[in-house]
Amino acid sequence: MHAASTPARTAPARTGHDSLGRRRLRNIAAAAALAAGVIAPAVSTNTAHAAPALREVMFVGNNWDGTADVINPSGDFAEIGRINVVPDKVERLAAIYTNPINLAVYLGIRATAGEGHDQLVDDLYSTPDGSALVASRPSFGDVVSISLTTGKVNWRFPVAGYRSDHMAVSPDGTKVAVSASLSKTVYVLDINTGRQLGSFSTGDKPHENIWTDGGAYIWNMSIGNVETAFDDPSMDWTKGDRHITVVDASTYKVVKTIDMRSRLDAFGRKDLSNAVRPAVFSPDFSKLYFQVSYFNGFLEYDVATDKITRIKTLPENPATSDDRTTFVNDSRHHGMSMNPDGSKLCIAGTMDDYATIVDRASLQEGPLVPASKPYWATVSGDGRDCVISESGADKVTAIDFATGQKVASVPVGDHPQRVRIAHIPADWTSPAG
Repeated sequence: MHAASTPARTAPARTGHDSLGRRRLRNIAAAAALAAGVIAPAVSTNTAHAAPALREVMFVGNNWDGTADVINPSGDFAEIGRINVVPDKVERLAAIYTNPINLAVYLGIRATAGEGHDQLVDDLYSTPDGSALVASRPSFGDVVSISLTTGKVNWRFPVAGYRSDHMAVSPDGTKVAVSASLSKTVYVLDINTGRQLGSFSTGDKPHENIWTDGGAYIWNMSIGNVETAFDDPSMDWTKGDRHITVVDASTYKVVKTIDMRSRLDAFGRKDLSNAVRPAVFSPDFSKLYFQVSYFNGFLEYDVATDKITRIKTLPENPATSDDRTTFVNDSRHHGMSMNPDGSKLCIAGTMDDYATIVDRASLQEGPLVPASKPYWATVSGDGRDCVISESGADKVTAIDFATGQKVASVPVGDHPQRVRIAHIPADWTSPAG
């Protein structure tokens, strides 16, 4: 692999930084106002109650210690504070240990997906008004809202099957979709109240969720039984029903089911798994780029023609074993993002210990930036950098989309996974406890 230096950045700037942040804040504020049925008066600012000033940040979910680091969303990515995502841990463990089925699931999660640890925060977002953090907690089988003022639980939604997983927030910020991985169900909740708005059935082990077309549809990717050791291709049938479920986001009715098995076969890649892992759409939603179990690379799928159109195989790390049973939850590569104009992809090469920027037109990768078990990739607040979570080194690292070079790393908590853009009150400080 190429060693990547950390060059100093010159100040001139990416002109979209401030405007992008302001547009996001305006969109969120407008959505919140519409959801509440509020119209701001054209005049008379003396009588109007101004919305609290918000600050754009990043939430980093530290899965094994149940915390969320709050960091700057771009630039130096410096630490702002930390949130306890399990303030009710004693209460939750007491409930688990008195329920034999729940206890069996809890211990199973620790022994398999948790790699010997509890999974205490998988995914996380902020509410539109910036007053709370909403997180899925796999080992506790729930979604919770944590007040950013008091640090206490606002509401809790337990999922069927005792394990929650990946989430996604609607474009207007008011709804959150969460995968209940052991019940083949995705729930859609009101992000402010935790009230269930709907649900839909999926394949085995629903995982990634993506809202598309301005919030009109939800795509869910089921990954199958990744916790088993039956990883030889001859045992693939044991992994379960793996497909993409596309639903109408207003009725929660299935409009399309996509099993990549037949698409992969038609593309001449019968050797690849059809378990779709992290995925990202092009800005116009015409192309889907996705990772699959065991594979060091990704594929391109054309939505209109319903066909796989291109494949990119990325370099293997010579130090990485090809023994599939050593891959974390069947994922060789896990995590991808795309820059705002859709010209570059960022790929987390999880088991190969690197991340790289890939040109979308040519599929040529850039420098392989060394990283310790990178587990997720997102986009910085200014759109300039890819931000990866290095779960093996307890830090997040930013890589410049333009140069492919590492530009910053900051320490965070134990086993960071999901990293999300969020909003908090401008004057926020970490709540006590």
